[in-house]
Order: sequence, then structure tokens, then C-alpha cells
Amino acid sequence: MRVSSMPETDTTVSNPVIPGFHPDPSVCRAGEDYYLACSSFEYFPGVPIFHSRDLVHWTQIGNALDRPAQLRLPLESPSSGGIYAPTLRYHDGRFWLIVTNVSGDGNLLFTATDPAGPWSDPIRLPGVHGIDPDLAWDDDGNCWCTTAGVGQIRIDPHTGETFGPPRRLWSGTPGAKAPEAPHLYHIGDYWYLLIAEGGTERCHSVSIARGRTPTGPFEPCPANPILTHRGTEHTIQNTGHADLVQAPDDSWWMVLLGVRPGGGTPGWHVLGRETFLAPVDWVDGWPVVGELSSSLPAPSWPLRPPAVVPGRDDFELSELAPYWISLRHRPPEVCTTKERAGWLTLRARGTSLDDTDVTFVGRRQQHLSCRVRALVDVTEGDGGLAVRLDEQHHYDIEASPGKVRVRARIGPLSTVVASRPTPPGPVVLRIETAGVHTVNDARTGPDVVSIGIEEPDGTFAELVTLDGKYLSTEVAGGFTGRVIGMFAAAGAVHFDWFEYEPAGGRSAPS
Repeated sequence: MRVSSMPETDTTVSNPVIPGFHPDPSVCRAGEDYYLACSSFEYFPGVPIFHSRDLVHWTQIGNALDRPAQLRLPLESPSSGGIYAPTLRYHDGRFWLIVTNVSGDGNLLFTATDPAGPWSDPIRLPGVHGIDPDLAWDDDGNCWCTTAGVGQIRIDPHTGETFGPPRRLWSGTPGAKAPEAPHLYHIGDYWYLLIAEGGTERCHSVSIARGRTPTGPFEPCPANPILTHRGTEHTIQNTGHADLVQAPDDSWWMVLLGVRPGGGTPGWHVLGRETFLAPVDWVDGWPVVGELSSSLPAPSWPLRPPAVVPGRDDFELSELAPYWISLRHRPPEVCTTKERAGWLTLRARGTSLDDTDVTFVGRRQQHLSCRVRALVDVTEGDGGLAVRLDEQHHYDIEASPGKVRVRARIGPLSTVVASRPTPPGPVVLRIETAGVHTVNDARTGPDVVSIGIEEPDGTFAELVTLDGKYLSTEVAGGFTGRVIGMFAAAGAVHFDWFEYEPAGGRSAPS
């Protein structure tokens, strides 16, 4: 028997539905509203929370972990450490979020009545081991926590107490590495255990098993993996780490992560792992994932695009918008809009983007081709704009009184690649990225990054253009994507405004 979710419509929507560094999506539904959470790793605040009314258009409404009491990221914690894969669920009138902080606190559970916040202080789970924790409740009210591996233990979600020893449920496809990202669902007559396996690189895949009880035993789907793009020429790769959600019309959908590599060999992705959407059918009691592509048929219900979010921030509010993120923590004494009205003031801690404690405020790069501009006043310090992947992979333009310089850090190599004098007063710094569509040879990168300043008439005075592949996951390693933002290297640096525009001048997504 087939129960189809494939909509019959001439309208298409674009994938990813949340572009840029938004990996490990977990989704839940409350009435007609959908909510989604993603991993955040070394960035503060942590775990961005999104809202949608149509599964296609998503607006960030907050960050679940926005207080130091919730999120401890020591300065020595490495990039791609910190907060791993959350699970977001709605149960018994409350929202539940469980995550792993691999930089010291282990598995933590948070609750909220409003997913926009505030979220509770953490409930610690010392008896839960392993990453990628999941939450599921059975009909008797028991709460089951399943982790990568794939192991399971019963917990009291109100106290963090565990009951009995953990037990192994299923290890996925024999020979496949990294069975992880488990999600447990009670659908019809079965409990379904959805996992990712193969690793989060090109062999990433989604597999599923089912059993009559939440503790198994589980039989694997004969069609496993139910989704993978390994070994294909598909423009979307590394597909995995999925979660299922049922719409009000009883159709089923899957959110998952994927990447869009570009350039030559081996292909480089620079925006990180992004959130994609795919329809799901049910055939003989097993989910069948529809085509995952950059354009898919729209759901059958009306689409509800949110209000356009301006790409320019003039820093007129007392608090930063939720899309702004910093490294490991953000003390108010080093980052404030209250010192100078209409300006963001950053006070230096570290001296460069090489330092784990650098004062940095950025937003995820969400388009392969984009333009970023900022007006900076460096009469009291040094600072500027940076494209960051981690401490060892970044390009930045730093202004100081009377001059600017562009520095490239690629692994152990760091060099000033351009510099020029500037007139007195504030200066507009500018970074442009442009996707490369013609591959000249195997070494052709996915994009180029142009860095410079703006002349008073708006002309771009480009100082250097650099190959973008050196700021890619395939070069740097890790689990994140590019973040573009502002930093202070010495003293106090003031930013009047920051503008992010995709190629073509459209407004940036929320």
C-alpha cells in the first residue's frame, strides 16, 4: 500500500530551505506550526531555532542557548567542538531540546513553553553517553533517549535520572561506519528507528529499521539506505542526518543535511552543511524518500513567505538580531550597541582571527555569491571584516588609522597579501564572493573572494582576489561553514552598519 506525500502542483520551491551553515536539522510540529533546530558547534549563542508555517520558508526566531549558564564553551575548546546535533520535540504541551556539548558538559536537556525562548537552564544527563541524543515517549509515558552507536536508555526528562543500563538497539548496515543521528518514532503499528551512517562526508546516507516496541528488536528496511547521493553526479552531496515530520494533511516530509560542492576535484563546499527538504511516501510500511533536488514540487498547501529581512543592520536596537554569532562567548563588555547610539562597538581580546578569544561578531554566509560591506571607525583601535572557517583558515581585511591590510591564513601559513593607505575618518570595507561556473582544470576552486575598500563614490577598490577553496571543509576539515563578520584586533572598534547582499541585490534570508 502506498500513501503519497508527493504534491500535485506546478509550483516549485528551492532547496536548501535553510541555506548556509545549518547542519543536523531536527524538526517538530505543534499544531500548524513547525520548529527546527540545528547544530552550532563553537559559536555563541547556540542552537538556532527556526519557525515555519509551510515547511519551506523558515525564519530564525531565536537561539535556544543564549546565556552563559546554558552554554559553556571554554576558550581552549577547538573549532568544530561545542554543541553537536540537537533533537527538538514537542510533547505534553512543552518543547524539549536535547544536545551534546562535547567541550565538557556532555548531554544536556532544555525545555521551553515558547520555542523563541527563554529556554530553561540545563538538566544534566550524566548517565547518557554518546552524541546525537534523541527523545521519544511511549504510550505509558516512558521517555527513551537513543544515542549514536546506536544505544538507548530510559530517562526522567525532568530530573535527568536514568533507569537501568544502556542497551544496544541496532548498529545499522553491516560494515557501514558511524551509525549516528538516531531518531525514534511511533508511526502506525511500528516503532521506526531512523539513523545516519557512512560518515558525514560523501558516503553519508539515511537508513531505517522498525520494531513492535521502542526497545526493539528492530528489522532493517530491505531498501536501505533509503536516501544517499554517494557515487553520483548530483549537485547535492553528503546527504544524511535526517528527521521526519508529519504535516496536518497527513503527508510526511524529511529534513536533512547536505552540501553543494563546486569547482574541480575533489569538489569543495564552503557554505557548510545546509538544511534540505524532501517528500516521503509510505510503501508497505516503509518510508520512501522522494527526489531530493535543488528544485522540488511545492507542498499542496498555501505557501507563506515571511516578511523580507533587510540585509543591512544599522545597530539601532539594544540587542543584536538572533542571526549574529560570536566565538565561544560574547561578554557584553566587549560587544555592545549601547556605548555609541546606532553603532556596534567591539573591544579587542585576542589580537587576530588566529586567537580563540578574538572578539568577533558574524553571520553565516548563505549564498555562494554575495557582497558584504561595513562602515568602520578605527580611531580607537584596529579591526575589520573577516571570512572565517576556523582559527587556521580565514581571510580578513583589517583597518587601522591611515591604512588597511589584507591577511590570508591557510593552515600554518599566514601572510599579508595586500595593503594600502586610507584617508582619515571611517572607511567602508568590502568583501565579495563569486561562484566559479567554469572549471578550467581539476584545481579550479568553487569561488573567489575579493577583498578591498569602497571609495567615497562607491567604487570598489579591490586589493586582492583569493581562491575560495582554502576556506572550505575539504581543506580545513571540521563540521562548520563560512561565517562573515566583524572583529576587533586592538582597542575599541566601532561599526556604523553592516550589509549582506546575495548576488543580484536581493534581500538576505532570515
